[in-house]
Amino acid sequence: MASVSKEFQCNQDVSEEKNLWNKILEGVGNGKGDAKGTVQSSPTMVFSVIGDSDSFVPRPWPKTVFQTALIEAAKSGGETWILYSGAEQGVSKVVRDAYKYYEDMEFKTKSFEKEISDPDRHVKLISMAGNKTNNSATQKGKSFIEVKPMKPTVFKTTSGKGDNFLLKFEKFISEQTVAFFSQKLDARMPVPVAIIVCEGDIDTIAHIAKALERKLPVIIMKGSGTAADVVVDYLENDDLLPKKASILLGIQFDDTKYQELKTHLEKIRIARNLVGIFDLDRDDPLTLSNIVGDTVVSCWSIENILETIKNDDTPKYNSRQIDSTESPTGKRKNPFKGFSLAWKLLRRNFTSPEEKIIKKVLIGYKESRPYVLNPKYSTPTSLPLYFYFGYQLLQEYNKIVECGPVLLLEALKANRCDYVRVLIDRGVHLKMIDLPGLYEQTVACKKCDFEEKDCLHMQWILKQIQETHAKQLCHEFKDMKKKQREKISEANNDLNKENDDLEKKTTKLSKYVADAATGLCRKMLRYREYNTQEQSQQKPNNGNDESKDADISDILLWAIFANRKDIAEICWLRGDNHLLTGLVCSAILRKLSKKANNVKEQVLSSDLEEHSKMFERRCIGMMDSMYEEDSKHAINLMDDEAVVWGIYSSPLTFAYENFMYDIVAHTSSQKLMNKQWYNNLAPDLKPFLKSAFKKPKRFLTAPLTKYVFNYMMFFSMLVMYSAFVLTSISTKYYVLNIGRLFEYYVYFWSAGDFIEELISCFGYLEARGRSHRGYYSRMKRYLYDFWNVVDLLSYALLIAALSVRHFHPSKNFTVARRMFSLSLLVMYLRFLEVFLIHRKLGPTLIMIKEMLKDLFRFLFIAVFVVLGVGMYYHANLWPDHQTIWSGDWTNWRIWTIIYYPYWQLYGELNLESLDGSDQSDCTNETSIWESDTSIERCPREDWTVPAVAAIYLLFSNLLLVNLVIAMFSYTFERVQENSEKLWRFERYTVINDYDWRIPSPINIFFLPYRFLCCPAREECCLQQCKRLCDKKGTKKKIEKRRRKEEFRRNFQKITALKNHNKI
Repeated sequence: MASVSKEFQCNQDVSEEKNLWNKILEGVGNGKGDAKGTVQSSPTMVFSVIGDSDSFVPRPWPKTVFQTALIEAAKSGGETWILYSGAEQGVSKVVRDAYKYYEDMEFKTKSFEKEISDPDRHVKLISMAGNKTNNSATQKGKSFIEVKPMKPTVFKTTSGKGDNFLLKFEKFISEQTVAFFSQKLDARMPVPVAIIVCEGDIDTIAHIAKALERKLPVIIMKGSGTAADVVVDYLENDDLLPKKASILLGIQFDDTKYQELKTHLEKIRIARNLVGIFDLDRDDPLTLSNIVGDTVVSCWSIENILETIKNDDTPKYNSRQIDSTESPTGKRKNPFKGFSLAWKLLRRNFTSPEEKIIKKVLIGYKESRPYVLNPKYSTPTSLPLYFYFGYQLLQEYNKIVECGPVLLLEALKANRCDYVRVLIDRGVHLKMIDLPGLYEQTVACKKCDFEEKDCLHMQWILKQIQETHAKQLCHEFKDMKKKQREKISEANNDLNKENDDLEKKTTKLSKYVADAATGLCRKMLRYREYNTQEQSQQKPNNGNDESKDADISDILLWAIFANRKDIAEICWLRGDNHLLTGLVCSAILRKLSKKANNVKEQVLSSDLEEHSKMFERRCIGMMDSMYEEDSKHAINLMDDEAVVWGIYSSPLTFAYENFMYDIVAHTSSQKLMNKQWYNNLAPDLKPFLKSAFKKPKRFLTAPLTKYVFNYMMFFSMLVMYSAFVLTSISTKYYVLNIGRLFEYYVYFWSAGDFIEELISCFGYLEARGRSHRGYYSRMKRYLYDFWNVVDLLSYALLIAALSVRHFHPSKNFTVARRMFSLSLLVMYLRFLEVFLIHRKLGPTLIMIKEMLKDLFRFLFIAVFVVLGVGMYYHANLWPDHQTIWSGDWTNWRIWTIIYYPYWQLYGELNLESLDGSDQSDCTNETSIWESDTSIERCPREDWTVPAVAAIYLLFSNLLLVNLVIAMFSYTFERVQENSEKLWRFERYTVINDYDWRIPSPINIFFLPYRFLCCPAREECCLQQCKRLCDKKGTKKKIEKRRRKEEFRRNFQKITALKNHNKI
């Protein structure tokens, strides 16, 4: 009779727990809706927070750390329940406040509009206080919810108050199952439960011991005080229990209480493998997810051996038993196949798992809502656990390559770098069809419409670069899904048909998305698309193959746009052409950083800038290591051309075009420059001069030879130009043809030099590099160089002087003489460029160029000050002057206005004019100075003018002039610090130009040959003739070059992996 009563009581308890479970499921309503209805689902993670007590020890503890850790772990768990006792104070208040913070940050001002059953509310707070409610309110989602201003939305239970019921309910939850992968699959796993302990008393310790006996994992918050710290201290050192317990709990023990406490603690010690410890003072809040995952997985893994451990019975290893266990595929290659935790749990809750179930399970991943983790704190067992279980199932069924893309997609979304790295190494490829969804969920802005003008996220930044590509990347897939949902909502639509239609559209869109991403890169960096013959042959595919794999470069480009640093590194290491790819990534991120900074997104801008520098540092580290390992191939690698996202260039050329000074100044780059500069001859002056007799062709075509000869011709032109300007503009020497000869030689030389500058600007004859950029980009890059601007100014002045002299002659040629003199002055300034290649004088010229920028900034400020003071002077010295713009332009009063304040900057005070005492050479007759503007008007006396002049002199001479001096000093120090780097960068400009340049005016005779044959390019007719004449030799050269380039690609990969400790 007693046994029957006991069984009845047990059934009654289970019934009460089941009823509460069903009420919570109904109340929180966390099912996912579909076209046919709503499917109620169990939570994917449950936290039960215990520890409410009346502490006798007033010990503060870091509650904010606990609150942050709890919410972050709950968010990473997926659909999470947080159970708490519902008390007004203590740990319950801390939990309630944490949930309130979650609501405020997650839903902003709409937190009170989101009911507990709202699908967007993925974390639910459930009070286990067991308070009775009004029975009249019975509507779903209403009778159990209390929403008050300034309080969080909490689901309150109506039964089951007390620790004993809570313990039973925790165990009951752990015995329930959840469709972990998909709500539409009958493949269920146990609901993971974790008991979190803060503060507490002896009853809390008893709760922990009983929970561990029921094989429930426990997480103890070390540093929260009282019972939690007693347990931790006992596990670390049980000898100090009497002292620690009395201090932490603040009570006096008798023998009974002490023995009871020790018994509970001993039970906890035996099951310590099920206990996780989070240190509130030392651990990062984001690591709680790892600790919970580790503890839950450990609990499930060793639950069958806990009794053995408890009884100190050593199990015997039976290899035959393990070997005889078949895996789901029927293979016996691995003796531990079929023993994975995921397989055991799935087999427990699914009567006959079949191989086909794995595909359905993995399809369920697409319904998940992965929480983006910080990879610094990520481990394989970090929440959510479906990554851990999914990978184990893939291993069990040997479906890593076939079914792994879905797991890889979710790992990319959630920033699970550990899984991304392992899956890619196992040969898993992302499917092209998944690329639009990846961009839509990670790069596109979920809360901003694409047409919004005030969105400042990455989507908006990409839109500013190229709207069409940005729309394909971020908006079209979202719009496609929205239209599909609208169609499905209609009653007469076939769900399967609509899904098939969406899949076909997504397959087609995936190709456009990949092209849009690469198009944005080229648009940002201003490169034209380069299509190799192999790529053009592959184009007709049009992306119609649903199973087509995305290249690792597509994932890398996504990681760049999503600013996922660790995933970008993983993909970069597993790609090709690491050096050029790294430089392109760095350049893209720098451009994005500048765009973000333009819209005042300083945080995003700084993050992107740091990511850019990370790639540049990786490239420099690679170059250092390769140079130490094999300097010859490291040097030649800088000139190896490759295609990255349609950008065709070599590492050195790309670095130069994008102002990567450290790359250009690197030893490998400089060694390659020396080879080009000396045309593979001895890199020293004396041996180089001797080679003129041994290898005359190489000597004459060397950039150094052409550079010296060009400036010799330039100097001869300057001599003739000077003689012409000084002696022959309007004299008999010009008539006697001596001056005319000088003039025409200047024109002839300038025409040849101008043609070379045009070729340099637009890259017509270059064999590689800038020839693959757009004309606008080449011109912009050309004009960025200060010396090129000086060149263009000299041509403009010379053309103006020529036009004035020959088309608007005058008796004395005064205007022409001035124009020619000014043109000659600029030509002399141009000649300074010859010293740019010199190691000592080059940095000095760079300093002058940089200081000119400071000077122009100063003049921009000074011009307004000078105008303001000049206006005051003129208005009071010459009041009511009516002829400001009368007469010849040289007599305009604007020159008088700026004359006095401008020269006062240099110490010319002119006080006799400012105080009105100088009345010489002027008149006070209004009719005279109004009729003839060349006659000066006498100034009036005004005592305020000298007073203003005194203040102006104080301001200008002590503040403005010293300001520009300070700016010069700063520029000098900055350039001096980086003088070697800047000089090497400018040196490459010269070497790159003279690699193909021919000195003027000799170049004029070679123009037809150069433009018609283009000897520097491989498609040149001469090059084709050579290949036809020597097919065998050409084939050997091509094969030899191909092998070297292949080796250097592998060399890059090995070096990159070594440098990052991933080999």
